[in-house]
Amino acid sequence: MRKHRIGLRRLAPLALMIVACGVAGTVAFARSAAAPDNTALPQISGTAKEDSTLTASNGTWSNAPTSFDYQWRRCASDGSACGDITGATKQTYSPTAADVRRTLRVAVTASNTDGKATATSEATDVVDSKSGPKNSVRPAVSGTAAVGEELRVSRGTWSPTPTSFAFQWQRCSSSGTDCVNVAGATGPTYGVRAADVGNRMRALVTARTSTGRATVSSSNSSIVSSNTNTTTTTVQGNHAPSITFISLKRVGVRVFARFRVCDDGLGTVTVIERDNKARALASQRRFRITRTTSCATFSRSWSPAPRFRTKGRYVVTLRAVDTSNALSRIVSRSLVRR
Repeated sequence: MRKHRIGLRRLAPLALMIVACGVAGTVAFARSAAAPDNTALPQISGTAKEDSTLTASNGTWSNAPTSFDYQWRRCASDGSACGDITGATKQTYSPTAADVRRTLRVAVTASNTDGKATATSEATDVVDSKSGPKNSVRPAVSGTAAVGEELRVSRGTWSPTPTSFAFQWQRCSSSGTDCVNVAGATGPTYGVRAADVGNRMRALVTARTSTGRATVSSSNSSIVSSNTNTTTTTVQGNHAPSITFISLKRVGVRVFARFRVCDDGLGTVTVIERDNKARALASQRRFRITRTTSCATFSRSWSPAPRFRTKGRYVVTLRAVDTSNALSRIVSRSLVRR
């Protein structure tokens, strides 16, 4: 019995050491996973104009960053195709002549003893010349936003009077954000095409004088439709269905949508769902629903393709079509991944 007690006494310190090592390992593991994590993107303040001063905020981070580094980037007029600006590594940046007609972003890197992470701001407005004209009335888009129709953008009002103008049409999300340039669409008119369905259109208008240039964005068009008649009644007296987008949420990699469909006839209605994201090829799927009453609420879920699960705004549009091919209006909701 005594030998057994002595054995236990000798084992006790060893057990404490094992426990202590386990705790220390757990703490070390927890610390290794505590690099900064961005919860709100950095923002740029100031006027996007040659020789002005732009200032980057750090954004919001968890896990207590102890230092920040900055890298300013020069991008295309729609905020794409960005490249680092040599030597532009301070919190402030003064645009140069090389930045005129471009946009700017800033990448902020947060660091602590456990690691570092980088978050990039949204793009600025297009950078203007320091002596460019000033806009007092914004350009406006007119025309029918439907496939096969033509949109036109006005020049707006400027001072002093510009000597020439340039145009760049952009395709935006249904909420009017995340606009991207449409290749080759550089005139005051634009022919609406199938790729625009479910989106809004706008144009960048650049005014030139002998002393410089300035760029503003026009108003947005309404959401582009496929130019199918959705409001008239068929010969048989059938009316187009209606759809209301109730909610959209993300759980893990799946997206869940709730919507309400009404139609004057019972039976099957097809809901056309379309995934949209700036600089990503749109994706479409169809849901068949069966109603036993004139109006009913439904839920559907799906896993968007990986290109829709990156940072930025993800837009879902819904449209209902009945068995006679009468179409509802397009409705949309969006989610933002930080």
